[in-house]
Amino acid sequence: MADKKGFGSTVLGWFVVREGEDDPKAPQKDASADDLIARYAGDAPATPPPEVQLQGELPKPQGGKVDFAAVYRAAGIGDEEQGRIDKARNLLGTLPKETPKEVKKQIVEASLKAFGYPIDKIIETGAGEIQSLEVYIQQGKRQTQDLLAESTKRLEELNTEIARVKQVMDEQVSGQYALERTCNEAKLQVQEVLEFFGQEAVARVVKESPRLHEPQAK
Repeated sequence: MADKKGFGSTVLGWFVVREGEDDPKAPQKDASADDLIARYAGDAPATPPPEVQLQGELPKPQGGKVDFAAVYRAAGIGDEEQGRIDKARNLLGTLPKETPKEVKKQIVEASLKAFGYPIDKIIETGAGEIQSLEVYIQQGKRQTQDLLAESTKRLEELNTEIARVKQVMDEQVSGQYALERTCNEAKLQVQEVLEFFGQEAVARVVKESPRLHEPQAK
């Protein structure tokens, strides 16, 4: 297992670490949305991608599914080259799992040579596909980080606006309370005068006055 990790780390640097040696920073299947946001928002800058340029508009992943053939074509790997990798993978899949690795290698290489597929070209294509996927991953990661930075800034702006609106609401409610208290105090002062003249006199004047109206029962 250590050999596999060493091969990926020292030869090309973008091989996938297998089985029990997973990257501890890699998102797990059960990671929450908040966990993933925190990971990508606070992650260190990505290492420079391999010297591969993906040309044209890249396919967008849909629910975790990727049009790999389109990614490979963007890296200049044609359909025929991709087909050779598929052929090698299918040949490997037909062999029993218990077949020794060296025997598998002999069988697959002999079959591929019979089809006229140069082994070195297949290796080159396979490495190119892995490299193009690493570039695709890094580009997606940068886009994710940019979106998170922009979204975080927007959320901060919205939170500031929410706080401002809440302050306006609080000030309005406090102002209305103060208004009602002050007006009621003034009403009580006037009411003292009216009470001096008596309820019946007040009721009669209110009823006969063209500019006053009798209070509605609540």
